[in-house]
Amino acid sequence: MKVSFDLLRSESPGLFEDGCPTRAVLDHVMSKWGVLVLMALTDGTRRWGELRRTVDGVSEKMLASTLRTLTADGLVTRTSYPEVPPRVEYALTPLGEELMERMMPLMAWIGDNAAGILESSRGR
Repeated sequence: MKVSFDLLRSESPGLFEDGCPTRAVLDHVMSKWGVLVLMALTDGTRRWGELRRTVDGVSEKMLASTLRTLTADGLVTRTSYPEVPPRVEYALTPLGEELMERMMPLMAWIGDNAAGILESSRGR
């Protein structure tokens, strides 16, 4: 069954309107860094340094902020180990895994089509 915007709105009045929780979740998940951090965690648990290297271009401040947000949203877990030096690991929660099962096909489509889309937009 094809899901349309009108169908979603008819089944859930107020969905995606200003102030609706969906707007906040979309902002967190689909932000530039949010989606890249979530993608980096699809292959399993990662430490801070691994995430910093994997998500090329993210500043320490933005990585910390993004991880805090995704953890507060219940999409990522943060596990701290009382070792010397301290070790902190991040992983997707079951909710985060469910989200990424749906999002990875979109990301694959974007990867396959990004160059052509940008080429088309430059030709205007």
